[in-house]
Amino acid sequence: MDFRLADEHQMLKDLVSQFVSRELMPLEQTVLDRHASGGGYELTLEERARIDTVSREIGLWGLDAPEDIGGSDLPLVAMVGVNEEMGKTVVPYILLPDSPNLRMLKAVANERQREAYLEPYVRGETISAIGISEPGAGSDPMAMSTRAVPDGADWILNGRKIWISRADVADFTIVMAVTGREANGRNSISAFLVDSDTPGYHVLRKIPMVGGHPTFEVVLEDCRIPGWKLLGEVGQGFAPMQLRLGTRRIEMASWAIGMAQRALDMMVEYAAQRKTFGVRLSERQTIQNWVADSAAKIHAARLMTYHCAWKLDEGEDARREISFIKSHAVEMAYETADRAMQTFGGLGMTHEMPLALMWQKLRTFRIFDGPTEVHNWVIARDIFRTRT
Repeated sequence: MDFRLADEHQMLKDLVSQFVSRELMPLEQTVLDRHASGGGYELTLEERARIDTVSREIGLWGLDAPEDIGGSDLPLVAMVGVNEEMGKTVVPYILLPDSPNLRMLKAVANERQREAYLEPYVRGETISAIGISEPGAGSDPMAMSTRAVPDGADWILNGRKIWISRADVADFTIVMAVTGREANGRNSISAFLVDSDTPGYHVLRKIPMVGGHPTFEVVLEDCRIPGWKLLGEVGQGFAPMQLRLGTRRIEMASWAIGMAQRALDMMVEYAAQRKTFGVRLSERQTIQNWVADSAAKIHAARLMTYHCAWKLDEGEDARREISFIKSHAVEMAYETADRAMQTFGGLGMTHEMPLALMWQKLRTFRIFDGPTEVHNWVIARDIFRTRT
């Protein structure tokens, strides 16, 4: 077995590493200062526009978008390396277009939807969001209450969605709604493309979150959606939704690995210089154990994530592996960042360095896109099923 990236994918990973070092790292202290002063940590429009221009010029735009509309159609394996490098900075920038909604649209959009939604999205002309979770329902599709009812050639949507990123700036949102019941009693779920200017679609409130990245609650009141904006088939929205969630979970695992690697590198560099009571931290057994344990867990998480991405690229079922990496990589990175903060002592608690914000971001990762406990439950349930 060859565990190395293909040469072209390694070259891309190296290019992204250079992009992060040259374009994002110089903004890091500005972002940290902005966050510490209570002004949020988002990039300004000018900062984002400049970085967008650079990413286009050096070929980092639309990496996994279809080739026939300007993308590179890269496999998930290549994107793991890309996102690991992107995870090494706390500057809030994602190479566009964002992969999860892109891959969901790419999988099920018809020709009219490709022209109206996918192609502008790939060109960077639109921003998308997705509405899955609901107040009181969390990630349980059986508890979903948002309904879509046919009315002639249209659909009428009513319900409420929560924890939506970018809802305040999105041009359209992929809204998951119940359209009936299956024979086994489960909800039949469908996906709809809802433009942000649709009458009855309202961004109800902004929700400040740990780590500085806000989410939003949205209400849909008798939203009339033209029939052609049903994404995929009626009642067949669960599979593409899982494709979207799986893509995000691989992305989050990759970011977590990048954050953990940076935290470990910072810990090693500092421990080799800092002395306490006349002895370097690098000579303390506790620090040595933290470094060795973190390095081993990062290596394991990286291999697990590449394996999961490879299985999906090969068209294999990787549901268990997705839960493996979402649980293991995120918890590992959270632990590593915490150890790095402890190693730095008081300095690790400040916003003069990225560890505190990194730690906060990872804390949200433990909840977003399925809490660790839910993924562990899914893994255990699957294992017990195979033994009975």
